[in-house]
Amino acid sequence: MSIKTVFPQGGPYPCAPVDGRIAQGILQAVTFSINYLTMVRTANPALLKPMNLSPELEAVVGKGPLPRGQVVKKLWEYIKKNNLQNPANKRNILADEKLKVIFGGKGEVTMFEMTKLVSAHLK
Repeated sequence: MSIKTVFPQGGPYPCAPVDGRIAQGILQAVTFSINYLTMVRTANPALLKPMNLSPELEAVVGKGPLPRGQVVKKLWEYIKKNNLQNPANKRNILADEKLKVIFGGKGEVTMFEMTKLVSAHLK
């Protein structure tokens, strides 16, 4: 590869000539960046599979079957609608009577615990 194919004017800066190794490194970095930016991400099919919900979970999010992502989304809608986030730490959820059944009787759980506890109600 010649330097003229990478930089037709002789280099990125008029006063700094670029040798072949630097030009090749720059070309590889640019190619990697373009490939990375144009890469198409596909959804994980396991996350899109509709799951059967327990009756306790259906009382909160509605009738199933629903994909796992939709269940979590509807749970967050319920939490925000009923103002169940801990005001001091928004990552914690304060359970009302419906959520206590889902959370195994716990009065307060973190958002990470919530997803773990909800998965027990998905079949």
